[in-house]
Amino acid sequence: MTVVRALIALTISSILAAPALAQDRVVPGSQAQLRMSYAPIVQRVQPAVVNVYAAKAVPRNPLLDDPMFRRFFGVPGNQPEQMQRSLGSGVMVDASGLVVTNNHVIEGADQVKVSLSDKREFEAEIVLKDSRTDLAVLRLKDVKEKFPILDFANSDDAMVGDVVIAIGNPFGVGQTVTHGIISALARTQVGITDYQFFIQTDAAINPGNSGGALVDMTGKLVGVNTAIFSRSGGSQGIGFAIPANMVRVVVASAKSGGTAVKRPWLGARLQAVTPEIAETLGLKRPTGALVANVTNGSPSAKAGLKLSDLIVSIDGQTVDDPNAFDYRFATRPLGGTAQVDVLRGGKPVKLSIALETAPDTGRDEITIKSRSPFQGAKVANISPALADELKLDSSVEGIVVTDLPENAIAANVGFKKGDIIVAVNGRKLTHTRDLEKLASEGSRLWRITVIRGGQQLNVVLGG
Repeated sequence: MTVVRALIALTISSILAAPALAQDRVVPGSQAQLRMSYAPIVQRVQPAVVNVYAAKAVPRNPLLDDPMFRRFFGVPGNQPEQMQRSLGSGVMVDASGLVVTNNHVIEGADQVKVSLSDKREFEAEIVLKDSRTDLAVLRLKDVKEKFPILDFANSDDAMVGDVVIAIGNPFGVGQTVTHGIISALARTQVGITDYQFFIQTDAAINPGNSGGALVDMTGKLVGVNTAIFSRSGGSQGIGFAIPANMVRVVVASAKSGGTAVKRPWLGARLQAVTPEIAETLGLKRPTGALVANVTNGSPSAKAGLKLSDLIVSIDGQTVDDPNAFDYRFATRPLGGTAQVDVLRGGKPVKLSIALETAPDTGRDEITIKSRSPFQGAKVANISPALADELKLDSSVEGIVVTDLPENAIAANVGFKKGDIIVAVNGRKLTHTRDLEKLASEGSRLWRITVIRGGQQLNVVLGG
């Protein structure tokens, strides 16, 4: 019998609670202490956790508009519009009615409703979506009252073994409280966001918990539940939450009126240290983030970061791998500097990197409509901001595929999101207009040069 491991994004509501309010971590010293109840924390936290309902219209098959097709297959006319619905959770983070949830809960939604713990429902608008963290921020419509909220914990203070509570709406059965401990920190290879730095917990989390709260013993938000690792589709004691410090950054962007999250731009590409590289560098173990590329004119270049530097810490926090650095750098506030320690030729060097956003020169994003191998693909000029967003080498010239519907001709011939189209029929591409013009001219044979994952591919397709 084949056992399939599945990483499941959770889509329903979740909330957390916990026992003692003491700041110090203690081991229960008596049976009486073991009988302590989570009820005080649950009662305090529960009103700030909500259910999120999203719905989107499913496009009708155009054949259904053909009377002959309907008569032949016996399909009745005036079919109602089909709606696809999803159910998730959210956390109230501002008393004015601001809710944070998972992006995958509301992705593509035409309608969003929020249900409070007291059963009241409100229409909500999507204020901000951030696919890089799988977070989204909603605002309740037409409200004047103040709502209970959850304060953010400093998730960097979380420790393995800390007790946490999750409250959610697993499988739609209603708000449910579970508890457990933090099983691990800085988990990577979860594969659902750009920032791989998750809190792992054994608190029971199931489909329907997406966007729900993970709270510590003080009743503060330590993370937003996002995914589980399961062979069965249900909880098997391995759940993942986005750390509160990352959630705080996304919420702050929404509060400031932004529709997109602004983050510091490093302008360098990092790679993991393998055992072989560690031995070459004279390290006792694989650790740190190795600089593989530095973009000219970027903050890292101006600070003096060089190729083959080994980043070992940022603002005094140890960097074990590139994921750790990416997370810590992305959670730094804009406008200041990050103090980065590197090893250069085995000697320590201190650098001060400015925390500023990447320049977003004109993307001129278009969809190729002419019949060609590129038809249906959405493409854009490469800017430092877009390169940072898609984790591309900004020094490469070409046009990047930013979106690709499944039914597009470009998808059928093999193009993928993130592909950089460098040249077509021997002509280099520097602007989206170049590709649009070539596509409209047509060709009996297409010779295409593409960079995918840092590798150059040469493809020949018929017209």
